[in-house]
Amino acid sequence: MSHLEIIKETGVAAVIRGATKDNIVAIASALKEGGVKVLEITVETPGACGAIEKASQEFDDVLVGAGTVLDPETARTAIMSGAKFVFSPTTNVKTIEMAKRYGVVSIPGALTPTEILTAFESGADLIKVFPANVFGPSYIKDIHGPMPQIPIITTGGISVDNVGDYIRAGAVGVGVGSSLVNTKKALTDEYLTEITATAARFIQAVKEARG
Repeated sequence: MSHLEIIKETGVAAVIRGATKDNIVAIASALKEGGVKVLEITVETPGACGAIEKASQEFDDVLVGAGTVLDPETARTAIMSGAKFVFSPTTNVKTIEMAKRYGVVSIPGALTPTEILTAFESGADLIKVFPANVFGPSYIKDIHGPMPQIPIITTGGISVDNVGDYIRAGAVGVGVGSSLVNTKKALTDEYLTEITATAARFIQAVKEARG
């Protein structure tokens, strides 16, 4: 199964801000146990590429990628650290090209119909509609009216309560941030257990929405 197919099949990508080499293994293990095996480690955190490298080396059944990638230089650094996909909050054609040059999945962020189409035509594998909560699930359905061929993943305000609405509206998956993993909380055994339980609820909600 290709990396793109894994992202689509799993349906949930954990967006982890504040990841470090010291905490990423515990976080990834908790997520994996709950069924979330796609990890987006955001690179605005100092040392994030070290966390990407650590997770990539530690797990052979977890797909690790980079998030909040704003430029091609950062994309290349993350890819060299082991990132198998590149998430961006914006559409930067050079960043898309860098990801494709190295054979990793490109997922730029876009919101308007023009941005979404531009990103897709520039070679993106998935389009991250962000922030999705600005317009809600119905926006995804509306976008797919004239552009049903464009695969969309949504991030921004995704919770266990609304994830099914986005999937039923046509999103192939979602990116979930602090409602799944909040690194500002102490990573106690109790909180890691909570992460596992929350991950399982997200996976179940996606499965149910897909029918």
